[in-house]
Amino acid sequence: MRVEDLPEDRHTLVEDAMAMLLGTLFVALGVTFYTQAVLLTGSTAGLALLLNYLSGWGFGAWFFVINLPFYYLAIKRMGWSFTLRTFIAIGLVSLFSELTQGWVVFEGLPSLYAAVMGGALMGIGMLMLFRHRTSLGGINILALYLQQRHGLRAGYVQLAIDGVILAVALTQLPLDRVAFSVLGALTLNLIIAFNHKPGRYIGVS
Repeated sequence: MRVEDLPEDRHTLVEDAMAMLLGTLFVALGVTFYTQAVLLTGSTAGLALLLNYLSGWGFGAWFFVINLPFYYLAIKRMGWSFTLRTFIAIGLVSLFSELTQGWVVFEGLPSLYAAVMGGALMGIGMLMLFRHRTSLGGINILALYLQQRHGLRAGYVQLAIDGVILAVALTQLPLDRVAFSVLGALTLNLIIAFNHKPGRYIGVS
């Protein structure tokens, strides 16, 4: 039987709420690994981490503020339901990332372990959110909008923005931290690439 012939499996409200809660907790824990090891990731979260290192504001505050301008694009492209879910998820990651820093403290955290484990946790958390029609907004929405409106490839836009973030990071962080950050980003993206494929998961929200 082909995947498209299978009956639609719609998520319940409880399932959506559980996925959003656990997904954002996973992402927040991954961010905690990164902040305590002074590492970066890509997209909006990477920009928030970089600004966190350069200012007195925490990651959660920066992450919430940076995403504010992108809600307009989310409404235009994805609709109100997706935007509301994304707004709640971003708010939860912002809150949980601040709380988790007080709940979990690492001593002597190896950068290699932090990069791989932090990237894996964020990748798994984002995968849970994606499967319940939720995102963490920001640059991903901008890339999709520019592709739809101006024909710019979303992947190239995302890559260019992440490249700028990485270039700035090279002026502010030691080279080894940037190298570990690249490894963590690779881990995150491989988890999503291997598991978030058309037809592999048919549940809808």
